[in-house]
Amino acid sequence: MGVLDGIRVLDFGRYIAGPFCATLLGDLGAEVIRVEKRTGSEDRWLSPVAADGTGSTLLNVGRGKRGLTLDPRSAGGDEVRRRLVASADVVVANLPRRGLEMMGLDYGAVSAIRPDIVLTSIDAYGDEGPYADRVGFDGVGQAMSGSAHLSGPAGHPTRAYVPWVDFGTASLASMATVAALWHRERTGEGQHVQAALLRTALQFNSYTLTEEAVLGKGRESTHNRGQTSGPADIFRATDGWLVLQAVGDPIFRRVARLLDKEEWLDDPRFRTDDDRGENGAELSAAIAAWVAVRTREEAISSLNEAGVPSAPVYDAASALADPQVRAMGAFTEIDYAELDGVPVAAPPFSMSATPPEPVGAAPTLGGDTDAVLAELGFSEDEIERLREGGAV
Repeated sequence: MGVLDGIRVLDFGRYIAGPFCATLLGDLGAEVIRVEKRTGSEDRWLSPVAADGTGSTLLNVGRGKRGLTLDPRSAGGDEVRRRLVASADVVVANLPRRGLEMMGLDYGAVSAIRPDIVLTSIDAYGDEGPYADRVGFDGVGQAMSGSAHLSGPAGHPTRAYVPWVDFGTASLASMATVAALWHRERTGEGQHVQAALLRTALQFNSYTLTEEAVLGKGRESTHNRGQTSGPADIFRATDGWLVLQAVGDPIFRRVARLLDKEEWLDDPRFRTDDDRGENGAELSAAIAAWVAVRTREEAISSLNEAGVPSAPVYDAASALADPQVRAMGAFTEIDYAELDGVPVAAPPFSMSATPPEPVGAAPTLGGDTDAVLAELGFSEDEIERLREGGAV
């Protein structure tokens, strides 16, 4: 039994931030109902891998959910929405405030149906300020937080391929949602939990922004080379790439001794992490020369034996095949439609007393619609009329 066993979550999310927030709640034992358009929400079709067009995004962030289709603005659809909300403990939606109001999912609307409900809403900019009604994706946070400016080759702002702002926002929102449920348990009071992509990105880059406010450093990109410690960079071996990060005096001393560069230890340019970051180009050049004449495994083996953090730079196939990834159980195999044994992410945490629920497959489009409607008290005839009227 999971920690959130008995909690029902309605997932009106789209793409990643909303759906993954609900996914994490499901990992903790909640029943999650994914509610999407009759034609399928946009995120269903991203990176298609199945014959029906379902993509790898949904197979991961939709794992373990039930599936319901609904047009809440159609004839009969509003009543379905009302009964769904009345049956739920949590509503998750990543829409700006106007979108929530149009869908009848703003806090005033859902709390009027169930006063102790927890609404978790996620959008790009939050509810306050001049950009509150704008829409946006992960890249908004990466760009406006200063992250893209400091990534990639100098002069070429670079967005990370992995949507870390989306996943980070979902993770923080799920934590706040669990806290809101705990508050409800103690007081009987529901509340509105709000998260924003830009707020997450600013939090994750806060150390750089604080430094800028105090010192006016005006940092510019140094591509893969770190700026606040060193050596920290990505290096090319004879057969591939690896990353090395030295943070703190003890690790820097290990690097110096491994490379027979003990003169670095008395060099004032390398006295502190900040000094080593400022003068990291020379450190990177020395490491690059040392790595270049070794295979990746030889270099990593020597670095790890010396206690220096390093790891191979993988492509997707190599990441899946790594023995550590397999030993961690980071992926589990599910069957979806005609696909057998598809690896999807397992819950990204473990708990000794209340382990996460086993991962189930993502729902097919509307695959649980009839069953959920029946649970809400709709008869077979009513369900058929809802379908004929375009509500489900």
